[in-house]
Amino acid sequence: MAEYKRPKTEAEFKKNFKQKKPLMNDTEAYYEASRCLFCYDAPCIQACPTHIDIPLFIKQIHTDNVTGASKTIFDSNWLGNACGVVCPTGVLCEGACVYNHQDVPPIQIGRLQNYATNKSINADKKLFKVGESNGKKIAVIGAGPAGIACACEARVLGYDVDIFEAKDKPSGLTVYGIAPYKITNEEVLKEVEYLQNQLGFVIRYNSPINAKDQLKGLEDTYDAIFIGVGLGKTRQLGIDGEDKNGVIGAVEFIEELRMKQHEVKVPAKVVVLGGGNTAMDAASEAARMGARKTVLAYRNSKEKMGAYGFEYDLAISAGVDSLFNVTPVAIVGKERLEGVRFAKTEMIDGTLKTNMNNTFIVRCDMVIKATGQAKQGHFYDLIDNLDTDNKTRIKTNDEFQTSNEKYFAGGDAINGGAEVVNAAYDGKMAAQGIHNWLNK
Repeated sequence: MAEYKRPKTEAEFKKNFKQKKPLMNDTEAYYEASRCLFCYDAPCIQACPTHIDIPLFIKQIHTDNVTGASKTIFDSNWLGNACGVVCPTGVLCEGACVYNHQDVPPIQIGRLQNYATNKSINADKKLFKVGESNGKKIAVIGAGPAGIACACEARVLGYDVDIFEAKDKPSGLTVYGIAPYKITNEEVLKEVEYLQNQLGFVIRYNSPINAKDQLKGLEDTYDAIFIGVGLGKTRQLGIDGEDKNGVIGAVEFIEELRMKQHEVKVPAKVVVLGGGNTAMDAASEAARMGARKTVLAYRNSKEKMGAYGFEYDLAISAGVDSLFNVTPVAIVGKERLEGVRFAKTEMIDGTLKTNMNNTFIVRCDMVIKATGQAKQGHFYDLIDNLDTDNKTRIKTNDEFQTSNEKYFAGGDAINGGAEVVNAAYDGKMAAQGIHNWLNK
């Protein structure tokens, strides 16, 4: 079990948050590529949401055609570099590798993918060209993975594209909401810059679209609009004391950490509420920032957690403790935050029940809520004739077109929150859907 000292310099921060999947060198990549069996039915391809031809790009690496390998990857996934390291490859492509059935370590597909695309990005290889202009324009709302992928695909198809981004950096949660030990800010931004230099889409930063008249302006100016806004802030729990200083949402905590790094001060005792992958990231980060005691608390059993098993193991290996079958009922403290009052829970007749006769307090100086993000329903309401489901997800057809035919959508806006690779697929396919609709 690791113990981390609070990082006080950039170098100490990088040491505490060293990359989980470090970049391969040429020898490592050649050796790893040589292990691939190039299966004729390639279950790894089927397990990849973007259906990258994995055996092909691995063979290209092995035959020293690394540029060809990176083109194979980007042809299917415009965020191929980032996805190589942030994807849960252990449950996707690598999880489907046939070596798993032979008690042999699976091919490190993600790291090979990251290796190949990094080579092209660092050498500024010109892999793509803009399609012949068709005189039509697309507006993209949100420069997250779905928006970037939509813009890239649309440029190849000959459309002018303007992306409207509320923040001052691109790539959404890839740069703002993923743990720093998975990918660095520099690597995320370098990939977007590489794509932007080749394909020439425009990103208008600090340009939130949050009013009906702005949307009307887009509708009058552009031939189609893609919604890739992602999710909002951490949801409120609705318990006493939630407004105390020291109570923060997990996505807000991770964003601050990624932007300010070693300048963020994490106190000695931290409680993280939640059982998803974001909770695991937040808990692991708190420990790596020098918290002496980090407790992960989840309302149900360990088996019911939404987090991947390897994410939980990573948090535990960082020194995080865990509590199961507990639910927070109040944040306690007089002048300042002093702890969280929990009640025990139990499953009765298939329903999780809270036992208010069995409560206790876990003392802490900080509470991180990883209990889900609010949907962007207030934004969706500004768009006329836009249908959403009962979970405030935008409804789309097979072409990613919404009920308002000028609008298309993808990523978290339609799936409620999934992986970066899912958003990259949605954005790419939505651009093709826009192309089909505009050329009917």
